[in-house]
Amino acid sequence: MDALRSVVQPITHNLPGPIRDVGVSLIGDACYKTLILDVDPSDTECFKLAVSKALGIGIIGASSIVKVPQIIKLVRSQSASGVSFLSYLLETSSYLISLAYNFRNGFPFSTYGETALVLVQNVIIAVLVLNYSGKASSAALFVAALATSAVTLFGPTLLDMKTLSYLQAGAGVMSVASKVPQIVAILQEGGTGQLSAFAVFNYLAGSLSRIFTTLQEVDDKLILYGYIAGFSLNLVLALQMMYYWNTPSAKAKGKQKVTPIEATPSATTSATPKSKGPTTRRRG
Repeated sequence: MDALRSVVQPITHNLPGPIRDVGVSLIGDACYKTLILDVDPSDTECFKLAVSKALGIGIIGASSIVKVPQIIKLVRSQSASGVSFLSYLLETSSYLISLAYNFRNGFPFSTYGETALVLVQNVIIAVLVLNYSGKASSAALFVAALATSAVTLFGPTLLDMKTLSYLQAGAGVMSVASKVPQIVAILQEGGTGQLSAFAVFNYLAGSLSRIFTTLQEVDDKLILYGYIAGFSLNLVLALQMMYYWNTPSAKAKGKQKVTPIEATPSATTSATPKSKGPTTRRRG
């Protein structure tokens, strides 16, 4: 360890000011001194905090593109097969409430930042699903309702924290319930359709990581229980994705046309001689 310190400390003691400021803002002065300046990972609490911050930043980074493959699949296929709008409606509503709740409580951004990024992508997907389902007017109504809800949730003069806490409890239930329509849709389709495997497995890893970061940095049981329940149903979706891997949906099977068997002409065609009519010639 001493050899490692002799190599690392000249670097950590001469980090640029902006990098040092970011490190201190993430893990605090005491843990920055212990882990970065003194290079002492034996402090368990500081080490777990650093791991939690790293996971949080990683989740936020991954969440910036987590739904992009799903958006691309929808646009390319021009189909919403296998994707449940109700699932996205519930999840988007839940994320909007959670984002407002975390923001107004002043929790560290690293513990909920992905909520904002996924929320935007969810809105895009929900609009695409409605559009490809022939409900373009409903898509406009959906966006308008979300905008109105956002103004209400983030406005402290419009909604007090006590009411927002009740909504957060409901958001946890909605977040869990949002997975159920998608699970049912996959069962009904007999396949995953246009559902993105990248999004499903990323969600599974993200929800598991969020359980850890919440335990370390946020003392709020409402948020913790929501992540635990979400992880359970994300696991069901991941298992469905593996089970139906490369399996066409029931609708896709129904669209497959059976090629008609053409009759093979026979090699020899026998001509049927025309029968002669009765003769009118008199015999002499």
